Order: sequence, then C-alpha cells, then structure tokens
Amino acid sequence: MANHKSALKRIRSNNAKRLRNKYQHKTTRNAIAILRETTKKKEAQEMLPKVVAMLDKLAKRNVIHKNKAANLKSSLTKHVNSLK
Repeated sequence: MANHKSALKRIRSNNAKRLRNKYQHKTTRNAIAILRETTKKKEAQEMLPKVVAMLDKLAKRNVIHKNKAANLKSSLTKHVNSLK
C-alpha cells in the first residue's frame, strides 16, 4: 500500500483515467463493429467521420497507437468506399 498522500491521490486519479479510457475504447470498438456491419452506403458515409474522430481522439490520448488508428481508419474507409 502507498505510504504518501500524493501516491494515494495518484492511485485514485489513475483508476479514474483507466475507467474513462476503457469506456471510450469500448465505445469506439462498438462503433467500428456497427460501421463494418452496415450495408447501406449513405449510412456508412454518415458514420465514418464520427468513428474517425473517435479513433483520432484515442490515438491523441495514447489509448491506442497512432499507427493502429491509421490502419483502422484506412480499412474502414476502404469498406465504406466498396459499398454500393
């Protein structure tokens, strides 16, 4: 157990950040799954910018690696462009 007041506060703040990151990461993964299941091009084109923004936000905050975000954005864009 931590001995210093600042270490206790660090533990509390780390837990809060971990929960926030976990929530945002899971929400983004669900949005990606929904976008991949979409078969209508118009719906997918409306969803894509929102999902890309979520990925950029996660990458900016180091929840996911920037290259992973780029790879996901690329594959999702290809998917949306391939729809009819």
